[in-house]
Amino acid sequence: MKKIIVLLLCLLPLLVTAQRAKKTPNAPSSYPRNVIFIVGDGMGTAQVYSSIVAQRDHRSAFLRFPFSGFSRTYSFNRYTTDSGAGGSALMTGHKVENYHIAKGPDGTDYNSFLVDAKYLFGKAAGFVVTSSVLDATPASTYAHVTNRKLFDSISMQMAQCPFDVMIGGDINHFLPENRKDGLAPLDTLRSRGYDMVFNVMDMSQSHSRKICGLLTPDNPPKAMERGRMLTIGALKAIETLNRCDNGFVLMIEGSQIDWACHNNDSLYLVGEMADFEDMLNAVLDFAERDGQTLVVVTADHETGGLTLKNGSIEQGVNNPSWSTGGHTGVMVPVFSYGPGASLFSGVMQNTDFYNKLMLLMGAKWN
Repeated sequence: MKKIIVLLLCLLPLLVTAQRAKKTPNAPSSYPRNVIFIVGDGMGTAQVYSSIVAQRDHRSAFLRFPFSGFSRTYSFNRYTTDSGAGGSALMTGHKVENYHIAKGPDGTDYNSFLVDAKYLFGKAAGFVVTSSVLDATPASTYAHVTNRKLFDSISMQMAQCPFDVMIGGDINHFLPENRKDGLAPLDTLRSRGYDMVFNVMDMSQSHSRKICGLLTPDNPPKAMERGRMLTIGALKAIETLNRCDNGFVLMIEGSQIDWACHNNDSLYLVGEMADFEDMLNAVLDFAERDGQTLVVVTADHETGGLTLKNGSIEQGVNNPSWSTGGHTGVMVPVFSYGPGASLFSGVMQNTDFYNKLMLLMGAKWN
C-alpha cells in the first residue's frame, strides 16, 4: 500500500503538468468549420483605438473579441512592407518582395490559404473588398505576379481562379476595350457559370452559388457614398458560401482605411472605420449564432504613422496627428473569436496566419 501511495505522489506532478498542457492556449479544444479572415488595410493600433473611442467604447466590435495579439509586417526585402508583400505574407505564409503578389524571389508561386482550403478540404471560398477586385490584398488570394500593377494578367488569373464569390469594384479592367491584350475576362467568368452582378441590389438578390460582383466601374467610392456595400457584401458572401457542406473560407478587406491614412484625412478615416465596425458586428453576430466559425482580424501594415495626442472619451472624439503619408513598419493588432481563436494571441509573424489556419482547417493538430 505504501508503495502505491509513493508511486501516486511521484506521478502527481506529471498528471498536473498534463492537465495544464491540455489547457494551453496553443492547443485548440475544437476546430472551425468556417474561417472568416478580415483585413483592415493600413489599420494600426491607433486606428483601432480611434474607432473604439468614436464608437463610445461599448458599441465597438473590437471589444467583442476575447483574444488579441500583434503581427510583425516587414517584407522579404524591406523593413516597411507594401500591400502586395503584406497581403501575400498573410494569405500564403511566405514573405515576398515589395510589389510582388504571392510570388517568391526565386519565382515560386505560393497558394493562398483560400485556394488550398478549396482544393485540399473542399471548402467554398471567396472575398469581399471595398477596392478594385484586382488591388493588392484581394489579388494575393488568387494571383501570382512580380508587379501588383499588372492588371491585365491579374484580372485573367482572377477569371480563372476557383473561388465561389468575388465582390468588389472595377468592371473596366474586365472589358476588352480597356485592355492592351484585347482579352475579355468578363466572358471567361460568364462561361464558368458566375452570376455577374454590377450593383449592390442585384448582388443581394442573387441566388447563384457562384457570384462575381463588380459593383463599380473603377474603385468604389468612400464609405459615406457607397453605403453599406461592405456589410451587405460580407453577409451575401457568408449566405452563399455557407451552403457548402464542408464549410467555407472568406477574406474580407476594409480597403480604404489605407487610402484615408495615405491622405492623412481624419474624417475619411472615421467613415471607413465606422463602416469596418458595422461589418465586424454583422460577422460576429453570424459567428456567435453559428458556433463553428473562426473570425480573425488583422492588418497588412500601418499607414500614416497615426498618433492620438488627445481627445474625449465622453464625446467620442479624437485629436489625431500624422507622421507620414506612407506606410510604417510598426506591428499591427490581431483580434480573434471562435474555435481556435487562442492560437492568434501573442506576437506573431505575418506569415504565421497561413500555417495556423491550415492546421485548424485540416484538424491535424499534434
